[in-house]
This record gives sequence, structure tokens and C-alpha cells, in this order.
Amino acid sequence: MKTPRGASTGKLVVVIDDEPLVVDATDGLLRSWGCEVVKAESYSAALVRLSEIKRRPDLIVCDYRLPKGTTGVDAIEGLRSVFEIPALLISGDAAAPPVDSGPGSYNLLHKPLDAAKFREALVDAFVLRA
Repeated sequence: MKTPRGASTGKLVVVIDDEPLVVDATDGLLRSWGCEVVKAESYSAALVRLSEIKRRPDLIVCDYRLPKGTTGVDAIEGLRSVFEIPALLISGDAAAPPVDSGPGSYNLLHKPLDAAKFREALVDAFVLRA
């Protein structure tokens, strides 16, 4: 798949993961592709940061396993109750729920992430939303 030039430039991506190294690595990769990033360790932290910048996100990138028994699916559903946006769920967990193609679906990517596949999923999410 050929990547449209500039498809991600200026897009705001919310990255939710409780592992600081993963968040920082994902942040660096997304910024290298021209995205702006809001980093959060939980759904509630993401809401606080988004309210501070007063900007609607274009995409959610969320880990499946989050602290306190919550999942990335919970975070995606929570953010989608406020914003209608596409989402990428990232998991190293074989128990992550399968993806359906109905409304409210998300693209499931497995760890370790391949940068090219991540970029393709990111661009698809932006192009399909446009």
C-alpha cells in the first residue's frame, strides 16, 4: 500500500499505555510522522489532558492491558462516548478480544509492533475518517 504524503501531518493522536517507555517510543514514532501526541497512562488521564488542550483527537492508540483491571477496550469506549474517532488497540495478550467490523470497532495490532504495519494502520484510520 502506498502511503499518502502528509496523511498524518498535524493529526492529534491520544496514546494510552501504562508503560512509560512504550508511551515515549510511540510518541517519538508518531511525532516523526508529523502527528501531535497526547500521552496518558489511563482513560481518565487522557480526558484531563484533552480538556487542558481543548482539542478533539483524531485517533486513539491504546494498549489492551491497563492498570486497575481496565482494558484498552474500556478506554476506547469511554473516549468514544465523548469523541467519535477511530482507534488502534495494541496488545501482546493472546486474550485480547477479536476485532469486529461493526460500529465501534477498532484495528487490533499485536506486539511487538512492526513500524511499517503501524504506519499503514495509522494512515488507513486517517484516510477512512477523512
